[in-house]
Amino acid sequence: MASLPVDFEAKARDAKSASGGGYPVQLSAADLMKNFVYATLDADASLIEETTGQGGHKARKLKIPAVPGGGTKNLTASNGALDWTDGIPAVPGGGTHVLGAVDGALTWIATEEC
Repeated sequence: MASLPVDFEAKARDAKSASGGGYPVQLSAADLMKNFVYATLDADASLIEETTGQGGHKARKLKIPAVPGGGTKNLTASNGALDWTDGIPAVPGGGTHVLGAVDGALTWIATEEC
């Protein structure tokens, strides 16, 4: 897991105070903003949905459809929508093929040898 730019636990642990307990710890707005910016998901707006989060606060969630049960699935985009499709199809026997997408589905396409 990636570390946040500012580790507030380390600031509290390393803080020196008159009581020797490490508190109070001063938090700066700039340090908080560094962490908020780092934690903000940078994704296409069409994939983000506004929702209500913990404590009734406004939140955002990434719209990825639930994975259907059974088998290997691939997350694919077709006509601007995300969907789960069956795993990579078996490679055809003989000849040279490339894996490509045709009408939103993965398929092996015959090609000439290089």
